[in-house]
Amino acid sequence: MLHRTRDLLIGQRTQLINALRAHLAELGLAAPQGREGVHRLMVLVTQERAACLPRLARFACQALAVQLKAVQGQIDALERRLCVEHRTNETSRRLKTIPGIGVIGATAIAATVTDPKAFRSGREFAAWIGLVPRQSSTGGKVRLAGISKQGDRYLRRLFVIGAMAVVKQARAHPDKHPWLIQLLARRPAKVVAVALANKMARTAWAVLARGESYRAPAFLSAA
Repeated sequence: MLHRTRDLLIGQRTQLINALRAHLAELGLAAPQGREGVHRLMVLVTQERAACLPRLARFACQALAVQLKAVQGQIDALERRLCVEHRTNETSRRLKTIPGIGVIGATAIAATVTDPKAFRSGREFAAWIGLVPRQSSTGGKVRLAGISKQGDRYLRRLFVIGAMAVVKQARAHPDKHPWLIQLLARRPAKVVAVALANKMARTAWAVLARGESYRAPAFLSAA
């Protein structure tokens, strides 16, 4: 419930930010993407600079800003609660040892997958999340398409987001991620991230099923 509520509020936060951007853009006011951009938007409508806005536009934008601040506060409270749950959950702590899986991902997996032995293998777990390629057979040939995107959307998104973070880290430290660097030389970053997310899901299943923490491969440990 904590995760689903957080996900819902994040969607509402995105809607509020987009609405605020659209209103201010009509007045010729823009801000960059990201947290810094959102901060600038809030400054425009909640501080003395708001006086330069037309009266009705100021009223509309400030209503959005109040809602945005309230939603962000609720998201922060939920995330603090998830951190508390993570510290008291041994399974979640073991999952967090996997590169690319943070507190949010670890607590979500631990809460969702209560019986890892319901899956016969890591591949079956990855397929349940929707991180395996679709297959189509014709003329005796098997062709692989994009990922199936079946199963738990929330977990799939968390795995892919975590994988993208690892891909970014690999570009900054290529000596520590030779496997990813080789893939990046042949495939787009998003394709590599999905492949890594699949691998992370299999690793997560192994950690859950065996009751062990993640152990990095020898060449990564040496690095």
